[in-house]
Amino acid sequence: MEWQAVYVLWLREMKNMYRAKSRIIGALGMPFFFLVFMSLGFRRAEIPGVPPGDYVLFLTPGIIGMTTLFSSMFAGISVLWDKQFGFMREVMVAPVSRLSIVIGRALGGASVSLTQSILIMILSIPVGFRISSPLMIVPAIALMSIISFGFIGLGLIFAALMNDPHGFSLIVNFVIFPIFLLSGAIIPIETLPSWLLPACYANPLTYGVDMLRFMLLDADVAHEMTKFPALVSMAVVLSFAVLTLGISTILFENEEDYQ
Repeated sequence: MEWQAVYVLWLREMKNMYRAKSRIIGALGMPFFFLVFMSLGFRRAEIPGVPPGDYVLFLTPGIIGMTTLFSSMFAGISVLWDKQFGFMREVMVAPVSRLSIVIGRALGGASVSLTQSILIMILSIPVGFRISSPLMIVPAIALMSIISFGFIGLGLIFAALMNDPHGFSLIVNFVIFPIFLLSGAIIPIETLPSWLLPACYANPLTYGVDMLRFMLLDADVAHEMTKFPALVSMAVVLSFAVLTLGISTILFENEEDYQ
């Protein structure tokens, strides 16, 4: 029963994605334009920590992280719409654990997010991005999934605490842009003022983007562009995913609106 509930919730998200292809295209628009115009605009710029002419190599993992962040956080808005239309009441009174509900939602949202991130990775190749080895694609996809789970968990936390989908969009936009801009996705964090560095180090996306660069770039280039040991980055990303999914499960466990 528990795994059946997980599967049904995941399948529902997959069907929604398949039926709303325009949503996928719209979600890819902003990261793709970021990738194209910033890689062209800064291709000759001298940026500390980025070898000349290699800005597209630095930028692409950051844009993949951006795509994962945005699509994952906004997965929580579907929960609020389900609250509005009564679907969540039916789910919450079903004889399954809240953990199964959170896992089903998280798997569905992560699958949508992963689809978008892989498409951005593919679209980056004509722009000039080079993946170090095809063998690294699989671990990179696994890492993107973990990053996605972490931010889906954060989105579900907001969804559990709110009832207004429009308010959710405003709050999430207020949260995700600092996370993105302080992650080192578009500029190295060492170029930022020193008083911003603690926020960068506390930002889980910083470690996710750094780990993506480690996995996707050639060893010599990655050595220049990465800032943290790979094990540290992986530990932070995993811990963040476990923490947010755990908190969201507790919040849904204590939710009274559906009883």
